[in-house]
Amino acid sequence: MHELGVVIEVVDTVKKIIVEQQLNKVDTLVLQIGELSSMIPRYIEQCYPAAVDGTILQDTKLKIEVLPGNGICKDCNKVFNIMENNGVCPNCESKKWELLCGREFMIKEIIAC
Repeated sequence: MHELGVVIEVVDTVKKIIVEQQLNKVDTLVLQIGELSSMIPRYIEQCYPAAVDGTILQDTKLKIEVLPGNGICKDCNKVFNIMENNGVCPNCESKKWELLCGREFMIKEIIAC
């Protein structure tokens, strides 16, 4: 499970931002994870308490927003969800598409209180 290492990196990054921005207390950390990324949201949620234990983020909440894995069909230009449609355009049934989004993994927001 590589998620723990990634969450520890996120926590280190957020700790640096807290110092740089002179934040007193953080209430919530919001992450965006693409449904086609290699990160599994439930594993991130399970790793988070261990990664923040003993840090300034110990009492923070974690919110995860899952971003859809969308592609655009190269034959008919329809945008569709790749996962929901098993990689097949629902409009023309083509399997030729270009990925638009869905591999993201980013810190969206640090909500201070």
